[in-house]
Amino acid sequence: MNYNLIIEIVGAVIGLAYLYFEYKASYWMWRVGLFMNLFYIYIFYHSGFYADAAIYIYYLAANIYGRISWGRDRKAEKPKLPISHLRSKEILPLIVCWFLTNILIYFVLVKFTDSVVPIGDSFTTALSMVGMWMVAKKRVEVWWVWFVVNAVSMSLYLWKGLYPTAMLYVFYVVVSVMGYYKWRKMMNESIRLQKI
Repeated sequence: MNYNLIIEIVGAVIGLAYLYFEYKASYWMWRVGLFMNLFYIYIFYHSGFYADAAIYIYYLAANIYGRISWGRDRKAEKPKLPISHLRSKEILPLIVCWFLTNILIYFVLVKFTDSVVPIGDSFTTALSMVGMWMVAKKRVEVWWVWFVVNAVSMSLYLWKGLYPTAMLYVFYVVVSVMGYYKWRKMMNESIRLQKI
C-alpha cells in the first residue's frame, strides 16, 4: 500500500465523520472539516485536480467563517444561527457568482495548469464555493447543490482512479438527499417551537 493511498483512505474516513456532523447540523463539522481540508488539499494537488485542491484552501477560510456564523455569543445569549430557506434575493447573486467563478477557474486551469478535467473541475469547484457559503448561512437548499457537486465529483474521481474518494462521494450523494430532509425537518421544528 503506497503512502498516497493511505492518506486518501484517512482523508475519506475523516470526510465521513464530517458528513455525519454536517447531516446533524452539528458545530463539530467545522472542527472535523479543518482536518479534512488539509488532507484533501494534498490528495487533490497530487492527483492533478488543482481547482479541487484550491477549493479546499477556500474551505479552510470558509471553515473559520462558518464557525463564527454558527457560534453564539455566550455573554449576550444570542441564539445559534437557525436553518432557513434560501432567500429569493440571494438566488441571482449566487448564480452570477457561480457562473463568473466557473469561467475564471476554467481559464486558469486551461492557461496555467495541466489539469486533466478543467471543465468538470471548474464546474464543481465554483458550485462548491456557492455551497460552502450556503452551509455557513444554514440554507436548507444547500443539500441540492451538494447533490450535484457530489454526483459530478464522484464520476470524475472514479475516472481518475481515486477509488476511496469516489466511494466517499457515493455516501455524499446519498446523504445529500437525506440531509435536505433532515435539515428541513429541523428547520420546521425550530419554527414550530418559536411559535409556542
